[in-house]
Amino acid sequence: MAEVWARRLPLLGDVASAAVVLVAMVAVRLGSGNDTDASLPITLALSAVIAGSLAVRRRAPLAGYVVGTAGLAVEALWVGPGPLTPVANLIGVYSLGLYASPRRAGLGALLVPPGVLAYFAPKDDSSVVPVAVVFVWLLVWAAGYSTARRRRETEELRRLLRRETVVAERVRIARELHDVVGHSVNAMLVQAGAGRMVLDTDPDRTRELLMSVERTGRDALTELDRLLGVLRADDDLAAGGFDGSDGSDGSDGDETALDPGDLDQLVRPMADAGMDVRLRIEPETLTLPHALRLSVHRIVQEALTNALRHGHARSAEVTVRRQRWGNAVLVRVVDGGEGPPPQYRPGRGLRGISERAAALGGSVAHGPADDDGGFALSVELPLP
Repeated sequence: MAEVWARRLPLLGDVASAAVVLVAMVAVRLGSGNDTDASLPITLALSAVIAGSLAVRRRAPLAGYVVGTAGLAVEALWVGPGPLTPVANLIGVYSLGLYASPRRAGLGALLVPPGVLAYFAPKDDSSVVPVAVVFVWLLVWAAGYSTARRRRETEELRRLLRRETVVAERVRIARELHDVVGHSVNAMLVQAGAGRMVLDTDPDRTRELLMSVERTGRDALTELDRLLGVLRADDDLAAGGFDGSDGSDGSDGDETALDPGDLDQLVRPMADAGMDVRLRIEPETLTLPHALRLSVHRIVQEALTNALRHGHARSAEVTVRRQRWGNAVLVRVVDGGEGPPPQYRPGRGLRGISERAAALGGSVAHGPADDDGGFALSVELPLP
C-alpha cells in the first residue's frame, strides 16, 4: 500500500499544481475585464489546456510542454497574451529538462524560441525583450537538464555500488565455503584412504580413523550451519535497506562461526590424516581482535589443507606471533612436503589467503621452503 501511494503522490501533486495554476489564470483573466463574452469560453478552454499540460509534466514531459506551448501560442495570437501563461510555460520548460530523456529534452528545447516569439507577437516590444526571455527560458531548461544529469549519475553510481556489493558478497561466500568444505573434505578423504589401507591388518586403527572421519564431518556440518545462519542474517539486513556499503571489515561477517584462537581444532584432523603439526603460538596473539583472529584461523586452515592435499606433507610447523618492531601479526606455515612445481601459479586457496590479508591491509609471501622441498607461507597482518 505504501508503494502505491509513493507512486501516486507525485501525480496527485502535479494535478493539484495544475489546478492551482488554472484557478489563478482564470481569476486574472476574469479580473482584467478585457475579454468579451464571445472569447470567454475560448479563454477558459485555452487556460485549461495550458494549465492541464502541467499535470503530465513528470509522466510525459515532452508531450506536456508541446501542448502547453501550443496553447500559449494560440492564446497569444487569437485571444491575447495571458499574464500568468508564461509562468505555466516556465514550469513546463523546467520539467522538460528535468524529467524528459536527453534526446526528448533536446527536441523540446527547440520549441522555446517559437513559443516566446508567438507570445510577444501581438505586442510592440523591441526584439531585445523576446531574445532576453528566450535566454532566460533556456537557462531554466538547462537548470532542469543538469539536475537530471546529476540525478542519473547518482543512480548509476548507486547501481555500481549495488553490483560491487553483490560481487563482494559472492566472493566472501565462495571463500568461506572453500575454507570450510575444502579443509574438512580433504581431511576426510585422507583419513578414509588411510583407513582403507589398514582395514584388514589393523581394525583398531581403522575404527579410530572412521571415528575421526565422523568427527570431522560433524564439525564441518556445524560450521556450515553457522555460516549459513550468518548469511541469512546478512540477507535480512540487506532486505531492511541498502546503505551503499558492503560492511566489510575483514571479519567476513562470521562472528559466531568458531573460536578463532583455538587452532588445536585444525590440528586434530591433520594428525588423524597422518600429518605431524607443531604449533608455536605466542600468548599475546590470543587477545587480538576477533576479525584478526578469525583471519589467522582461516589462513592457517587453508595452508594446512594445501600442505596435505597438494604437498602430501607429513609434517608442518605453524608460527603465530606479534612483530617485535612493528604493529603487526606474523603468520608462518612451513610444511615438509614435496614443494611447489617450477613456475607454479597460486590456486584458489592462495588467492583466498591473499584476499583475506588484503582486506586487513596485510601482505602475503609464499614459495619453496628450502632446497630439500616443502612450501612456506608468510602472512603479515597489521594490528588495528
